[in-house]
Amino acid sequence: MSSKKRIAIFGNVYQEKKSKAIADIFHELSARGAELCVDTNFLDFLKSGGHTDLPPCTTIDNDDFTADMVISMGGDGTFLNVASRVGDKDIPILGINTGRLGFLSSISGDDIANTIDNLYAGNYSVNSHSVLQATCDEEPLRGYPFALNEVALLKHDSSSMISIATRIDGQYLTVYQADGLLVSTPTGSTAYSLSVGGPIIHPRSETILLTPVAPHSLNMRPLVLCDDVEIELVVTSRSHNFLVSIDGRSHSYREKIHIRIRKAPYTIKAVTMEGTDFFSTIRRKMMWGADSRI
Repeated sequence: MSSKKRIAIFGNVYQEKKSKAIADIFHELSARGAELCVDTNFLDFLKSGGHTDLPPCTTIDNDDFTADMVISMGGDGTFLNVASRVGDKDIPILGINTGRLGFLSSISGDDIANTIDNLYAGNYSVNSHSVLQATCDEEPLRGYPFALNEVALLKHDSSSMISIATRIDGQYLTVYQADGLLVSTPTGSTAYSLSVGGPIIHPRSETILLTPVAPHSLNMRPLVLCDDVEIELVVTSRSHNFLVSIDGRSHSYREKIHIRIRKAPYTIKAVTMEGTDFFSTIRRKMMWGADSRI
């Protein structure tokens, strides 16, 4: 990567303890001649936390920005937010983990100098991750209707389970009686879906995963579909409403509206450093296959 690249930096504004990693990334990039542009809220947070010696940079006030690469500093929640800001711009995102698990933001914040060295040496790859698009027949969905992880239809906290009538390409599948239903990308298979019993799916598998949340019937198992289908969902509820959560961005809607979910016309590009891959990540981050006897 040439030193004359424009780098956009976004970050978590709730992690003052990670200030060293934040300072390191700014100074390492500045030393290589990168043009830095920083999310305004993140920059204000840094300055309020005592970072007054940051190198010169411009600010990003909305989603209308350009860059050769985006750096997300935080955990996976930060990465998801950054992905929604990048949208269909086709800009690669490098996730530096200053959070907890950090599956999407898989690069350690403890070794910034080595990471930037490898970045400028070209020791990385860019992988495409599919995105889901949600629409509603009766009304526009509020907020950004694209998900890198999942679209979740969920009951309200105080209500009883909901019924979710499901069709695939117009063909009847079933009615889920459950606390909710997750429609996940392969990337999202290691997120909310995994916590409620869904399988781990390779990011390049070109699939969509349906995972019920606390289903009333034990025979309601996760289902893997090809990602060229359209999924139609209609919810009924005793409370007459339900939640649509798109990568954690939740809004309430009235029952019986038609939610349609399909693959989006763009992908999110994620940077993976040389020497790491999907399998090494799930072994390292999730202790997958670990045996205490060895």
